[in-house]
Order: sequence, then C-alpha cells, then structure tokens
Amino acid sequence: MPVEIITSLQNPRLKRLVRLRDRRPRDEERKFLVEGFREVRRALEKKVTLDEVYFSRDWFLGSNEPALLAEAEASGASLFELSKEAFAKVAYRERPDGILAVAPQWQRTLADLRLPAVPFILVVEAIEKPGNLGTILRSADAAGCDAVIVCDPVTDLFNPNVVRASTGVLFSVPCVVEGGEAVLAWLKDRGIRSVATTPGAKALYSDSDLRGPLAIIMGSEQYGLSEFWLKNSDLPVRIPMAGQADSLNVAMAALITLFEAVRQRGAPGATR
Repeated sequence: MPVEIITSLQNPRLKRLVRLRDRRPRDEERKFLVEGFREVRRALEKKVTLDEVYFSRDWFLGSNEPALLAEAEASGASLFELSKEAFAKVAYRERPDGILAVAPQWQRTLADLRLPAVPFILVVEAIEKPGNLGTILRSADAAGCDAVIVCDPVTDLFNPNVVRASTGVLFSVPCVVEGGEAVLAWLKDRGIRSVATTPGAKALYSDSDLRGPLAIIMGSEQYGLSEFWLKNSDLPVRIPMAGQADSLNVAMAALITLFEAVRQRGAPGATR
C-alpha cells in the first residue's frame, strides 16, 4: 500500500497532531497520541486500535522500526512518512525516536473490571502531574496490580506525558476513571479493604496487614487525600519520615507502599 509522504510544516495532518497535545481537542475527537517505539509496540501487543501511524526514518534509533510499522499497517493503521523537520514539529519529546500514532480513547467502567478472588487495586485521587500519573501506572504494573482507579482526575489518562511516563503500560493495566463516592461503594460491596496513606496516620505501612482483598489509596501531590477518603477508608497508614520533608512525591510513596504489599502477598503473579 503506498505511503503518503508529508514534508510541509503547514500540512493539516501535522496541525491536527499538534492540537491533540491539548486536552480539549483530545476529548472532542476522543483520540490521543502514542509516541515512541516502545509505547506503540506495547499498544499493538495489547491489540489497541491505532488509526494512524506517522514515522520519520531520520529519527529511527535502531533497525526494528520497519517490522513494527508493518505490524501496525497489518492491524489496520494508515501510515504516513514525515520529513525530519515535519516529525520534529509534531513530536512531543525533545529527542524523538521517529514513531507516533493516533489511537481512540476508551472508557472503562468499574463494572467492566474482571478481578481475581483476592484483588490488589491502586486508587489515586486528583493526581495533578501527568508524569506522576504515568509513573504510578508503571509502578502498579510492576507490582502486579489488577486495576488502577483514578478518582476525580485533574490530569487525564490520555495526556501524552502520562503515556510517556507509563512507558506504554497504560495499555496493559486496566484503568477506570470514577468519582470517589462510587469507588468507595464499589469497594465495600466487594469486601475490598481500603488502606489510605497519610502522614497523620498512627500505623506504619510496614506494620499493617496488606494481604487479602486490598485497595491502596493515594492522594494528590499538593493536598494529599481528601477528608472523604480519610474518614471513610478502613485503615490509615503512614510512611515514616526521618528528615525535614514531611511527605514524599506521590509516585514514590505509591511505589513504596505497593511493594510492601507485594512483599507481604508474595511476588507478582504468585498465588495471593
């Protein structure tokens, strides 16, 4: 199939790709950008639909890109080759690796989640920075979480920096966006214990039982958890702080707490 070659920086397709960096155009089109070899590869591995794939041989970092492009085309994506300058205009990264795709957004609900008998869930509330949300998704994937639930989001799941910081595991960890009250009711209905992380808690996270059906609840970077979660969660826990800082970056706090749960529950993938 012939591939359209784009060299003009005024091409309408390039202008659309630049617009999709912003949330409003993303939400209006229900599309988002997937940039990077690893990210596009993981999208294809998880059978995520890619509408279009844009590439520039001038930016390729290795020799595996042609095979990936062939796979994308075979899956139904339209391919467009860009000049070096054209790709630099649409790339979100300072040092792109020459592949960028457009994919449809999806909407998954709590009812769509298929959980094991002993679920392990991460709930995050009002995360502000896309890089933090992406890193949290990456940590949840590494820890073997069965789902990540994003409550009252400030940044959206489909921000390019979320996709980038997650290294594409956005496509492998089931994610749901839902309000806090609905999530709490859903957890209680399923007998999933909620453990809220907050500096004001008396119990240490490492002294607390993190086995069994579990949801770890993490708050926003600036304000931590809302009063709603502090009042309604089953157990508040804290990470001890020895220095002057009174809290950790939320992505780091999530990583520490998740892997304490992993330690108690056994390695990811083992019987819990």
